[in-house]
Amino acid sequence: MKLGIVGLPNVGKSTLFNAITNAGAQAANYPFCTIEPNTGVVAVLDARVKGLAEMYHPKKTTYASVEFVDIAGLVRGASKGEGLGNRFLSHIREVDALVHVVRCFEDANVVHVDGGVDPLRDMETIGIELILADMDTVARRGEKARKMFKTGDRKFEEEAAVADKLLAVLEGEKPARLCALTPEEKEIADGWFLLTDKPVIYAANIAEDDVSKDPQTLPLVRKVMERAAGEHAEVIVISAKIEEEIAGLPEEEKKLFLSELGIGESGLDRLIHASYRLLGLISFLTAGEDECRAWTIKAGTKAPQAAGKIHTDFERGFIRAEVVPYESLLRLGGMTHCREKGLVRSEGKDYVMQDGDVTLFRFNV
Repeated sequence: MKLGIVGLPNVGKSTLFNAITNAGAQAANYPFCTIEPNTGVVAVLDARVKGLAEMYHPKKTTYASVEFVDIAGLVRGASKGEGLGNRFLSHIREVDALVHVVRCFEDANVVHVDGGVDPLRDMETIGIELILADMDTVARRGEKARKMFKTGDRKFEEEAAVADKLLAVLEGEKPARLCALTPEEKEIADGWFLLTDKPVIYAANIAEDDVSKDPQTLPLVRKVMERAAGEHAEVIVISAKIEEEIAGLPEEEKKLFLSELGIGESGLDRLIHASYRLLGLISFLTAGEDECRAWTIKAGTKAPQAAGKIHTDFERGFIRAEVVPYESLLRLGGMTHCREKGLVRSEGKDYVMQDGDVTLFRFNV
């Protein structure tokens, strides 16, 4: 999973990126501090993987991972090349979802590129730039398809129709993801890698003093939530400064610190959970003396395709999947005990994988 962190300059993007990845990206109080996109890979610290490792004592323990890309601050006119413009819009095309950091804190010492704190204006500025870039892409695709009508290939008529449908939505200043497309139309649009078709998580960046307050009592955060609800987007409330403070702490100290603040999870954990929900992802697990590992797949993935995540031979020669829920394995203390209790299921090609399935794939090639 690859997430792009976007937003206006000086909203806390790079501070948040540094905190969640410990990558040490430069974070300074002036626009365009980030020029080339910084990247950092973070392990998804799934307690189930840790539980399996304690049970099997494997040679290797592998968690799922998320790659974060800190993309330079966009400004009004980016779609036309303003600021550092199109160069960064191209970086956005490469990610699975966007984490749009929105400033919801007042601080006279941190300049705002548009002069004052207004999360709705900021959200609109970024949204409009991405929409304008997509309008240009869709218009060019539609024009190209119409030029190819003379070939008689019906696919060009279909492409032109999809372009018209998308343009109508984009011209209404709505993101492409709100356009009602059939599965066939969606397949065409997916090939265009539209910026506003990507799922979005709004990260409302609040002041340190506000972290223990109910987000609903914070007017700026409430505005973000209301806007996001109309866009089918997720919202997490986060303090980039707090995340920065806890980033280097040992796990136990971090938990204690969060507990004292009245926060159950770190911002990173909440961001990862929101990303999994938004992208419809789940994890299945494999366990043994060599390795205990989490594998990320789309919800609805069938057993042979899940096996293919491990190795293409597993999918090609799939025979069956031997499956036990993680909770059952943990309770009974091992696969042998689960077999004795009849809790290990033998599933075939049509089995839809479930989150937390501990699986052994049988195959023959």
